[in-house]
Amino acid sequence: MEARKVAIVMGSDSDYPVVKAAEETLRSLDIPFFTRVLSAHRTPAAVAELASGARDSGVGVIIAAAGKAAHLAGVIAAHTTLPVIGIPIKSSTLDGLDALLSTVQMPKGIPVATVAIDGAENAALLAAEILSLGDDILTGKLAAKRRQMEANVLEKNRHFKDEKGFSGND
Repeated sequence: MEARKVAIVMGSDSDYPVVKAAEETLRSLDIPFFTRVLSAHRTPAAVAELASGARDSGVGVIIAAAGKAAHLAGVIAAHTTLPVIGIPIKSSTLDGLDALLSTVQMPKGIPVATVAIDGAENAALLAAEILSLGDDILTGKLAAKRRQMEANVLEKNRHFKDEKGFSGND
């Protein structure tokens, strides 16, 4: 069976600078994906079509990025039983709080996992973790990524201690 892919849907092309981090993360893990610009409000039929046909087209997880009213993730979730991960996008006057609250406050029975405002990398990693449930190779790649993050932090700690002359009871 071919590996499941991730669908990334953003409400506006202005969301792409944030969404790009999800694409880069998925690419680094060799996870196939596609990205679309569709609006819950301006193209509702196209959103419903993508969501309802996603499973049959090989999608395993959908990432939905939107700002302001941010109904995209919820509308997608209403049309599929696939996992949906919402990325609230920081925009205009409320610094993304409006999008965060719109994305996280789904009604009972229509779940949407929600990451931090502009949290595209974590959305991609969560999608990868979901897909890894049936994929030992992907599980290994995620574990390697975690080990690399650990090594990076420990290296920064060593540099910090050296540069600052930090010493203490450690």
